[in-house]
Amino acid sequence: MSPFAVTLHNLERRFGDFIAVNRVSLDVKRGEIFGFLGPNGAGKSTTIRMLCGLLEPSGGHGSVVGFDILTQREEIKRSIGYMSQKFSLYDDLTVEENIDFYSGIYGIPRAKKPERKTWVLDMAHLQDHRTTQTGMLPGGWKQRLSLGCALLHEPQVLFLDEPTSGVDPLSRRTFWDLIYQLAGQGVTVFVTTHYMEEAEYCDRLGLIYRGELVALGTPEEMKGHLMVDQVLRVSCDRAHEALEVAAAVEGARDAVLFGRDIHLMTADAEALAPRLRLALSAAGFQVESMERITPSLEDVFVSLIEARDRADGDQQEFKA
Repeated sequence: MSPFAVTLHNLERRFGDFIAVNRVSLDVKRGEIFGFLGPNGAGKSTTIRMLCGLLEPSGGHGSVVGFDILTQREEIKRSIGYMSQKFSLYDDLTVEENIDFYSGIYGIPRAKKPERKTWVLDMAHLQDHRTTQTGMLPGGWKQRLSLGCALLHEPQVLFLDEPTSGVDPLSRRTFWDLIYQLAGQGVTVFVTTHYMEEAEYCDRLGLIYRGELVALGTPEEMKGHLMVDQVLRVSCDRAHEALEVAAAVEGARDAVLFGRDIHLMTADAEALAPRLRLALSAAGFQVESMERITPSLEDVFVSLIEARDRADGDQQEFKA
């Protein structure tokens, strides 16, 4: 048996002249929690649709739990679970009716249905709400119910597309506790998210931008040798006004607000610091502190995308 639950090699998807996914290659190990990051329109959902057998690739090849994504798409659909940010539930059905509906969709044997229904109700803590109309449930409860329905047929791989969008932080944390339990039982989890703190929960991450996989590694690797720039944190008054001044200082590649501070990406934080302090002081801003810091995943995200944009710009300029 292959150690990988998902394998992709030069996967492509085109829509006319537009390349949505451009030669993406990666492997996801069995039992791994793999995070897929990228801005809207980067190609995350298109990639997942190809992996789930819902969209035919334009090029390349790959497999999910040993089934070919080109020729065995129906087998893949029976072997995976899928949960979207809209939860894929029917609000006008009760909790129990939703579970019964998905039991039928997944073809669960009649003798096994009661056992799987009990498992979902226990996992989602909804035993006392089995006759409640689903549309009346709080967001966090809907989320757990949707997860349970996606797992009714005990899939080997679970695809989660922005699964915690719109739920409160406590429900998000509870949800991730469940994900850890599933991974511990051998389920492979492939998740897309916009929340950088959630990315920290993943075993490995892939950053996709403009259809290309631009970085791949653990969160620690992303913040270590994959980080192109150094990060300089500046605390000063009226940070939102100082941002424009800071971004214009020579050597600052990018500047973003991070809470009440400013984070600057630069090739040399030590060289930038005195120029930055002088520029801010000359503009009337009081600098409280300035130090080089270990980058956050959000810093890495911004830095890698900025580096790719610069590389693309240089390439276009060379062609011209």
